Amino acid sequence: MKNLGSLVMLLISVFVELVVLSYVKKHSYESNRRLIQGFMRSILCMVGWSFGLILQILVINLFSDEYARFIDYIFVYPFIAFVPVVLFFFISTIKDKNFKFKPIHILLLIIPIIDIIVIATNDYHHLFYEFYSTDISVAQFGPYYTYVYLIFNYGLLAYDIILFLKSSIKSTSVFSVQTLLIFTGIMIPLSVNFVGMINVIPISIYATPISFSISIIIWGIAIFKYDFLNISPIALRNIVNQMSDAYLVLNIDYVISDCNYAFEKVFKTQKKNLIGQNFYSLKFKDKLVLLKGNIGNYLEEVQTSGKIYQIDAYLADKSRYFNIEISSLVSDYKCVGILILFKDTTQHIKDMETIKNNQNILMERERLATLGQMIGGIAHNLKTPIMSIAGAMEGLQDLVTEYDESIDDSEVTKDDHHQIASEMKEWIVKVNSYDSYMSDVITAVKGQTVSFNDNSLQRFKIEELLNNVNILMKHELKSSLTTLNIDCKIDKNTALQGNINSLVQVINNLISNAIQAYGDKQNQSIDLTISQKDNNIVISVRDYGSGIPKDVQEKLFSKMITTKGHKGTGLGLFMSYSTIKGHFNGDLNFTTTPNEGTTFNIILPKND
Repeated sequence: MKNLGSLVMLLISVFVELVVLSYVKKHSYESNRRLIQGFMRSILCMVGWSFGLILQILVINLFSDEYARFIDYIFVYPFIAFVPVVLFFFISTIKDKNFKFKPIHILLLIIPIIDIIVIATNDYHHLFYEFYSTDISVAQFGPYYTYVYLIFNYGLLAYDIILFLKSSIKSTSVFSVQTLLIFTGIMIPLSVNFVGMINVIPISIYATPISFSISIIIWGIAIFKYDFLNISPIALRNIVNQMSDAYLVLNIDYVISDCNYAFEKVFKTQKKNLIGQNFYSLKFKDKLVLLKGNIGNYLEEVQTSGKIYQIDAYLADKSRYFNIEISSLVSDYKCVGILILFKDTTQHIKDMETIKNNQNILMERERLATLGQMIGGIAHNLKTPIMSIAGAMEGLQDLVTEYDESIDDSEVTKDDHHQIASEMKEWIVKVNSYDSYMSDVITAVKGQTVSFNDNSLQRFKIEELLNNVNILMKHELKSSLTTLNIDCKIDKNTALQGNINSLVQVINNLISNAIQAYGDKQNQSIDLTISQKDNNIVISVRDYGSGIPKDVQEKLFSKMITTKGHKGTGLGLFMSYSTIKGHFNGDLNFTTTPNEGTTFNIILPKND
């Protein structure tokens, strides 16, 4: 049997290719889907190429050598023509995980399509083959093969190789092994084909696809051993090098295998001097001052426990502060390395120092926190009327449908029409009430969200003040199952002068404190009383809790003190006192009795 050895090698090649193809398809990595598709297309081209040659050998042995070129033209070259293009897309995907096919890439398909047409019609013009032979050294090629096919295909393959090598420059040491394997796999069949072309040694057309079986084996090693398809593309290197946080990767023997540019910059070192070095032998650790513990103490623990450990540290010159996070790198449920991430907390530390030295910033933060709670309540308050309006719209829609259907109904009387109209009016009245309530809520929110430093004076009525307090505190009161009893002993049209938003905030703060005075107790009550004493308006907020301890009472308005432990800052009452004194020329005092409760009194001068 002719070419028996080549047939066996081609069958082995196809078998290996199909095994790898099956494995890749079975172990699909969703994160690198495009990379996998490109790799599979490359293998399919080689499988088609090899199958075509197997068919050619079988036809030669069963029939005649005369049919060899027809099989080559029809079943082999359609796959060969697209190999460089398929490799281009595959390598482009390695370079950039997000690489996408663009309209301009269609131009790359023009030459392969022309190749197929020229080869299929070669017997009429002999532009590709002047004399066909399965022995490359004997075959005589035409001008199209020499000046178009070779230049395009080898030019594109050369570009593929350059693109691949250029993309690998910034790879890690792990990826460098993969780079070498993939590059070797590409070069083997190209070298075999090139040697045959320049007649260094006589080879047949079966040598190149057979050599691909060796490439597939090498690529298989890159896939199986080095997890090639589950590695992020090289473009990811550009991303990690732009990270402000530094990182260091160790293998299980504490040898450094990778770091990013931020690490080199922070510790004034170079990656080439770090790779392969044992972590314990590095001098950069001397530049770190740890607030507690030691990095080395956690390296062994992190491999076995799988926990993430954190250490606060800073450089000896205090130019940078870090939160060092140590975690294990796991693959197939096994620890394969250790990641040491240096999270830069410098700005956070500086911000905290600024806050400690600036009381105004603390106050502003407290106010913003209060505003956040208020907005949460507003969202809750608006939900009910919105749902009610939606229900009203459905009711109106039903009535509209009923009215429309009754127009041509002779049994429907005028009274029925009036009844429908009456029901529509009822729904409209309800919608108007919901709309009015939502408008009041929005007005209150708008007032509270103006600049906190707005000291402009305005006249407002007691009724407006109570409405805003009721709207803004409704959610917090409902959530704590607390009842607010409002008792206004003076005319609600009585006017006050000042910033209503600031006064609302003070009253809300006192009510919030009263709610918290009950702790976890539910179904409690708070009294909000507005009365007149002499020429002053007195707004009192009373709870029936445990009272205020004696050691706190004397410092309550003079210092930032709190009875809420870590949950409070003491700014609320401190700011409330300052607001009443500074913005309203009034006073804020309190009376308290152990186990009976506390009453806070806001005293405001009455404006005639």
